Amino acid sequence: MSELLLLALALAAIAAIAALPLGVTRALGAALLAALLFALARHALGAAGGAALALAAGALAHRLAPPRVLRRVAFLVPSFVLLVAVTTALMYLAPGNPFAQERAVAPSVEAALRARYGVPESAFDFFRSYSARLLLAGDLGPALKVQGRSVAELLAPALPVSLALGGSALLLALVLGVGLGVRAGLRPNSASDHASMGLALLGISLPNFVIGAGLVIVFALELGWLPVAGWGGAASAVLPSVTLGLPYAAVIARLARAGTIEAMRQDFVRTARAKGLPERQVVWKHALRPALLPVVSYLGPAAAGILTGSFVVETLFGVPGMGQWFVKGAINRDYPVVLGTALFYFGLVSLFNLAVDLAYAWLDPRTEQEGA
Repeated sequence: MSELLLLALALAAIAAIAALPLGVTRALGAALLAALLFALARHALGAAGGAALALAAGALAHRLAPPRVLRRVAFLVPSFVLLVAVTTALMYLAPGNPFAQERAVAPSVEAALRARYGVPESAFDFFRSYSARLLLAGDLGPALKVQGRSVAELLAPALPVSLALGGSALLLALVLGVGLGVRAGLRPNSASDHASMGLALLGISLPNFVIGAGLVIVFALELGWLPVAGWGGAASAVLPSVTLGLPYAAVIARLARAGTIEAMRQDFVRTARAKGLPERQVVWKHALRPALLPVVSYLGPAAAGILTGSFVVETLFGVPGMGQWFVKGAINRDYPVVLGTALFYFGLVSLFNLAVDLAYAWLDPRTEQEGA
């Protein structure tokens, strides 16, 4: 019952923030950003230094940051509560527990283990203790199945690997998708347009594991150009990055094509052509920025999909990223590992969505003017 009440409160907070006027959410977002920076910096800089940094950053954000960015920041706290509450509830609802073994454990032994690792029998009690430890001490807790190791020690070497894989896949998707989409949009209904959209349809239709298996058969087993699996250099990153990025490149190509066709029909493009500007200059200086707006809007969901989709790709290619710990934590009922991995992904997706909002405000200043 307590878990349902917690979920209801988090959802109500999100709905309330969505109903607030933009000016209020702007101030709320700046205040929450200052509080978040204080919580992160006070362990390294002390209470006074963390407070000074948080106040300065909050004031600058309220003055300079686009309203869209601060509005998104205002949703971080209830979203964090919702994430931890839902993840905790699902872990406790799943059969078994972290201390279940083939042979029955005495109740006194299980109670001692729960007390040692901070895993009470109630999901609400676990949520409360975990949130307090995370916010007050900045500690993700100990891993239950890897003795003597904390969750931070497990995830620290895996995070750069997942970031490198996700970043290279997203870069590939952007370069390939924008290139194909803009080229197709400049020549609609041509042979290159049909070929590009045919490739995009193929990329959307095939799941990651089918693309990965096909690439391994061709480029690793038949041609021997690239390693089958592992993570040890630029060559080993090619196949997993391409496998992860191709479906998103296909979606970006379709969005870029539609945006380019729409932009080339606008009055400002006709005016630029009437002035006698070269076609290349018309495209690069006048049409490209509005043409990329649909792509930028998609980058937030794309980043989330790439990060969560890396579970399958990391397992397929034996990449030692964060996905392995999420899977192992779920199988072993290692609650702190699952929550720590989910929080890392939550932070990365939130940061990327903030970057997307900044890019959107730069590409289309009208959004910032409307929200001011």
